[in-house]
Amino acid sequence: MKPPSHGSRPRGASHGGAQGHGGPTPRPPARADAHAKATTFHQTPRPAHAAGAPERGPQRNPPSAPQNRPRAEAQRGPRAETPGGAIWLYGIHPVAAALANPARRLRRLLLTEEAEKNLAARLRPPFSVQPERIERDRLDHMLGRDVVHQGAALLADPLASPPLVQVLERSGPLLVLDQVTDPRNVGAILRSAAAFGVAGVITQDRHAPEETGALAKAASGALETVPLIRAVNLARTLIALKAANVWCVGLAADAPALRGTSLAQRRVALVLGAEGEGMRRLTRDTCDELAGLAMRGTMESLNVSAAATLALYELTRG
Repeated sequence: MKPPSHGSRPRGASHGGAQGHGGPTPRPPARADAHAKATTFHQTPRPAHAAGAPERGPQRNPPSAPQNRPRAEAQRGPRAETPGGAIWLYGIHPVAAALANPARRLRRLLLTEEAEKNLAARLRPPFSVQPERIERDRLDHMLGRDVVHQGAALLADPLASPPLVQVLERSGPLLVLDQVTDPRNVGAILRSAAAFGVAGVITQDRHAPEETGALAKAASGALETVPLIRAVNLARTLIALKAANVWCVGLAADAPALRGTSLAQRRVALVLGAEGEGMRRLTRDTCDELAGLAMRGTMESLNVSAAATLALYELTRG
């Protein structure tokens, strides 16, 4: 994660307490009306779409054209076309986790013979959706030869974004991502979040990747176990977290080193900015305090997913 532009630390006595050696300074009690004003976040589930063939645009060829196509093309098997809103998940770990998630709406399960054996070793059959046998080359053609699918593909609807109040009922710290747009980074962060007992990951609704097979593959099953919240307004969501007695710590390279021991008595939300620009100014100013990672080598920055892992380790070891 590249250091953000240098700026002043958030003002106010509450910001300095957690940074000193004398222990954190308690935040004044939150006003009830502030909580009501600040709880603006995305709670609307994604619309469910009926299964069926996708709508097609105007056809360039007349109806009789298919008979002129090569016979091999007609026998290629299932294509990557999906019903509206559905996505293909792939890989043994993501598919097994999705099959075990009762919140998932499942549509089709495609498995090679080898993948079915591997999946059965992780998840006892019968599966929650009847598998269809497919050859690996046909799955390559459907998903793309660069996709590491391991012979398993599951067509499913995206998960709905849970409400923040529901996630706050879970124990553990939280992660807030400010315009982190790479799906593989978000997936890797979800995987680390699952490893360190994070209650939920919060992203901005309009500046974050949609749920995709690539994101789920990088998460290696964590997408099914760590709630992913899409907030309409990130600054207001931070205010809502503060009203719920969560201490918001923004990661910034120009700040004192993060010390998990100084935060041991607090519930913390770690806020990470995008690579290249870091946190936006409003996000930075809304945090209770800023903290950095102690780096003694020659590199000035880390990938955002690596920074999240190190910050979670430091936080939870305290």
